[in-house]
Amino acid sequence: GRVIVVFGSVNVEFVTRVPAIPRPGETILGPSYAVAPGGKGANQALAARLAGEDVALVAAVGADPFAEVALAGLARAGVDLSAVARLEAPTGAAFIAVDAAGENAIVVAAGANASLRAEALLARGIAPGDLLVLQREVDVGETRKAAAFARSRGASVLLNLAPARDFVAADLARGDILVVNEHEADYAARALGLAPGDPEASARALARTHGATCVVTLGAQGALAAGGAAFERARAPKVEVVDTTGAGDCFVGALAAEVARGAPLGAALRFAVAAGALACTAPGAQSGLPNRAAIEALTAAG
Repeated sequence: GRVIVVFGSVNVEFVTRVPAIPRPGETILGPSYAVAPGGKGANQALAARLAGEDVALVAAVGADPFAEVALAGLARAGVDLSAVARLEAPTGAAFIAVDAAGENAIVVAAGANASLRAEALLARGIAPGDLLVLQREVDVGETRKAAAFARSRGASVLLNLAPARDFVAADLARGDILVVNEHEADYAARALGLAPGDPEASARALARTHGATCVVTLGAQGALAAGGAAFERARAPKVEVVDTTGAGDCFVGALAAEVARGAPLGAALRFAVAAGALACTAPGAQSGLPNRAAIEALTAAG
């Protein structure tokens, strides 16, 4: 069957609750901290695997103890980690302070992620019909090379423009899938010379001019997708929101899983929206990721 190959970042996250975000020169004492796996590449790979598909991760971590923390959940779930390089650079890390109101301040240190090269994907290979999933937490130039290689081998490409940066029209080719949130949709619209502020119009224009499928996540409003002549909208099911961390990554992974299975756009969108909603019902980026049975149950209930 088709394999989902994720080319992207792996981080370990240090999360601490603080009474207030410190100002320059200020020291704040927090009661404790949690160490959790993260990174968009790792999160999306795990989400796609839990949604039932064969997934391989092409990434880079350090030769330090944090690498094990970052990869343990992926290994347990059966993600193929044979193309994850162990480098001299430290494993990527995010340092997250969260205040009483839920506001956060985040410092991300790329570490080994900065050394991930498209050659790692070339070395692993990708088969016709496979799906390459990309984000923007590793080198943009290497991400572009990885996409070009995948297309040359007859694989499909799904690009999650998160975080939104350095986007040019050439990043998309016919048949690609672009996934953005509302903020990133505006960024993409400007880069493509379209008017920002109307995600539906942007998605339709993108689908028309580039032959790509454009998916826009709308938070509590669900998501919409335009591809060719098709236009789909999926409402978000009502859930008890505990923590939205990782919901976007969960959506991308679940969407990739359904696309790889050959599901029609509308069904894939509804499945991904349900998955993203479920990710909000538990804390953490990876600990709250749902499995296929849970996603299907919520999709059917909706």
